[in-house]
Amino acid sequence: MKKSKDEAVQTFLEEIELMSEEQSNILQKLRVIVFKIYPKTDERMMYDGIMFSLEDDYGGIFVRNNHVSFEFGSGFEMNDPKKLLEGTGKFRRHLKIKSFSDIKDKTVDYFVKQAV
Repeated sequence: MKKSKDEAVQTFLEEIELMSEEQSNILQKLRVIVFKIYPKTDERMMYDGIMFSLEDDYGGIFVRNNHVSFEFGSGFEMNDPKKLLEGTGKFRRHLKIKSFSDIKDKTVDYFVKQAV
């Protein structure tokens, strides 16, 4: 598990690990992708999830009952040829990650690269 510099994020990660191994593995992999693409990312707890920012917030991951949601603040601007992003709000779009294989199948890294 990649430890967080943020104490609240680290506590959240440890709590999820106790509740669901699959969701914990998904969270960890999503964080690895984020920090690989944007190593200087800051993370903090907000809205009961982990928010990612550089100069501004660009996304976040949130644990739901049956999936992990990777939300993008400006998702409406993203190139999405396979129509994988969900949501109909003015700006925000999200990917529902229901299994570890969804991370690759829904090309999370492709969307993270567009997030900033």
